[in-house]
Amino acid sequence: MAYYIGIDIGGTKCAVTLASGSGENILSKTGFLTDVSRGPGAVVSDIISAVNAAVRSAGLAPSDIRAAGISCGGPLDSRKGLILGPPNLPGWDSVPVVSLIEEGCGIKTFLQNDANACALAEWKFGAGRGCRNMIFLTFGTGMGAGLILDGRLYAGANDMAGEVGHIRLAPDGPEGYGKRGSFEGFCSGGGIARYALELARSSGEIGVSEVPRDAKSLAEAAENGDAFAKQVWSDCGERLGQALAVLVDILNPELIVIGSIFARSGHLLKGPMEKTLKREALPISLGACRIVPAALGESIGDYAAIGVAVDGAEGE
Repeated sequence: MAYYIGIDIGGTKCAVTLASGSGENILSKTGFLTDVSRGPGAVVSDIISAVNAAVRSAGLAPSDIRAAGISCGGPLDSRKGLILGPPNLPGWDSVPVVSLIEEGCGIKTFLQNDANACALAEWKFGAGRGCRNMIFLTFGTGMGAGLILDGRLYAGANDMAGEVGHIRLAPDGPEGYGKRGSFEGFCSGGGIARYALELARSSGEIGVSEVPRDAKSLAEAAENGDAFAKQVWSDCGERLGQALAVLVDILNPELIVIGSIFARSGHLLKGPMEKTLKREALPISLGACRIVPAALGESIGDYAAIGVAVDGAEGE
């Protein structure tokens, strides 16, 4: 029986998961608040304690664990095992997290950014099982991608592959990823809300004070027949299709898996998305590609770091 440890490091909370088999069987999960004011040393110490406790509680030894995987927001250096000052982890500058975990737990450890980790989870345990060429899009707070190309994770020259949210889709528009009119500006939780406000100001169809303030409220309004909210989602669906066409034409994937907001509200985006895709993408490439919601749903966070561990172990 193989066992794996998953470590999720976030700005608000951290979690340690123990899994068995091919990684699909979650045996235990523990979590604690990160409290970044304590600094990276204290947080990593708590992670080491949680990993060792999980192994002991299962009646295992470190030698029984095939690998540990760390999922963390970037930037980072996966090859050197360094966290390089993510915005949600102030003070985490060049933290050698992999070597610290290996020394403290005695387990071979691997590191990936959270978008790559989620791509690995969907590839190994979710909608992407059996694929060799797959794109995973986060479509949550932000818009990022994890790329599975020719049967392996593609991270790029310095772990920056898949930063699709920075692609500019229009000369102007809601800001995301520091750029107005970007993919993240139109297709993310905050971006959809900002686009609704900008549309209200420019169209005059609705007062700014009447605009729902978040994507969830806008989705509820659209589902209840609100014409303005339906227009917001239609416009964002068109931008989603525009960006997907670029990805389809360049990478020729067999599958695009879209998480979070698309998994919950894809029915509001799908029509204009598909119409734009048919107009913009090469037909032969689009015909080879399916676009589906993420299959792991709210449990994707539990499997993301485990996916990093499994992928790292398989690549050894």
